[in-house]
Amino acid sequence: MRDPDALYELSATADEVPRGLNLVAALTGFADSGSAVTQVSEYLLDTLEHEVVAAFDSDELLDYRARRPTIYFDQDHLSDYTPLELNLYLVRDDLGQPFLLLTGYEPDFQWQRFTAAVLGLIERFQVATTTWVHAIPMPVPHTRPIGVTVSGNRTELIEAMSVWKPRTQVPANVLHLLEYRLQELDHPNAGFVLLIPHYLADTEYPNAAVTALESVSAATGLIFPTDRLREDGRDFRTKIDSQVEGNQELAKLVGTLEERHDNYMQDNPLPSPLTDQDGELPTADEIAAELQNFLASRRPGDDDLA
Repeated sequence: MRDPDALYELSATADEVPRGLNLVAALTGFADSGSAVTQVSEYLLDTLEHEVVAAFDSDELLDYRARRPTIYFDQDHLSDYTPLELNLYLVRDDLGQPFLLLTGYEPDFQWQRFTAAVLGLIERFQVATTTWVHAIPMPVPHTRPIGVTVSGNRTELIEAMSVWKPRTQVPANVLHLLEYRLQELDHPNAGFVLLIPHYLADTEYPNAAVTALESVSAATGLIFPTDRLREDGRDFRTKIDSQVEGNQELAKLVGTLEERHDNYMQDNPLPSPLTDQDGELPTADEIAAELQNFLASRRPGDDDLA
């Protein structure tokens, strides 16, 4: 393996970064239901004081044909270019507490080398804990709090917060690999996978970002400003509820999900919230199709989900 440290460039002030901070990781990859990770990353960098500590080399890690950067065309010339970035930041929370934030795109290439590079940075800065967030679609109702599945070796978080503990195979992302390596090193780490209503997975769901930030706070003690996200979430919920109430079939499907969810949370003997014993309850695809059909039937000018 080539030198992992050559994948990034440290800032001039990297040696001044306090040791023993918490690391939070949020990378956009093949799945980001409810745009949870995207919203968290943008919100933290938009609202909190931050500076780059280490910048990763996109030419080594990124497949530009799969995720193209943005270039701006102004009538007859190109006026600006926005590259995709993957950086480690020093950030201060709402109370001024410093922490490290690894955010940007998920690398397309060199996962082993990238993971080794991050492990080197964790060692260099004597990181106290590592916490990461991810979001997947699930057939759960939007009328109930967003649940999380917690992985890692912080058993107190798993016992207190993990609502679904499956035994299954899933497509990995690079932070899964990082968590796996951190477990081998017995480094305190936790991964929070948000369970987002399937029929809202392709929207920008503000409550998903709120739950992600609350999860990180529970793991680190960091405090984040979430008033704007919560207000957006209330507006979003009002629009969704109005649209569900206006469609009898969709309301019935959401009601069924509510019943399944509540039974599961009350230690119902069902094996998981995904199916009933007969496997005959509506699927997430059916719910998504109902919602899409209802939205398609609305007149131009009616409220959207935006």
